[in-house]
Amino acid sequence: MAAPAIASPPMPWPRPRGLLLDAMGTLIGLRQSVGSTYAERAAAHGLSVDAAAIDRVFGPIYRQAPPLAWPHLEGQALHQAERDWWADRIDAALVAAGASAGGSALHQDLFDRFADPDLWFVYDDVPDHLQRWHRQGLALAVVSNFDQRLEGLLEGLGLAPWIDHVVVSSRAGAAKPSPEPFRQALEAIGLEADQVWHIGDSPEDEQGARAAGLRCLLVKRP
Repeated sequence: MAAPAIASPPMPWPRPRGLLLDAMGTLIGLRQSVGSTYAERAAAHGLSVDAAAIDRVFGPIYRQAPPLAWPHLEGQALHQAERDWWADRIDAALVAAGASAGGSALHQDLFDRFADPDLWFVYDDVPDHLQRWHRQGLALAVVSNFDQRLEGLLEGLGLAPWIDHVVVSSRAGAAKPSPEPFRQALEAIGLEADQVWHIGDSPEDEQGARAAGLRCLLVKRP
């Protein structure tokens, strides 16, 4: 009888020289649900909507939306495209939750609210990891399917000193799982894909990283 085949153990990953990091769900999270914030700000504008209903519909609406990315826009045109994209998501969520669409004042209010660092928190383990990696000389870049508000959030939450570069999909012109944001981050930190790992929390993180030739670790937050 032939001896059973024995699989070789996986080769250890080579030590990275840099890390690309997802933001939402990896480094930072919201202090309260999206629905709670929508309901609070809608009430301030005279519109009643159930927070739980927003929470039920927001995820599918967000996932089915076109990418938060514009490859040929910059400056004020890009800022306006970001605001308009979120206005469409806000109205879709309000209507799906049984309310009427919001006006431009509510759109602006919610856009600004989610730019406020006080609405967000940093996961407890993140500062120690970032400080240690920074001391070890690793290049650190954030790659996120978000807009230009992220830079202000990272600054306000105290994470910016350890981050060398921030790539957001709106400015990159492509969103994960496209490999393009990862390629732009690699170029920014001056490293090759085989020298860098990506850390994220979603299938889009894994798919995009692997398409760009990166090793990927997924974290699973409670």
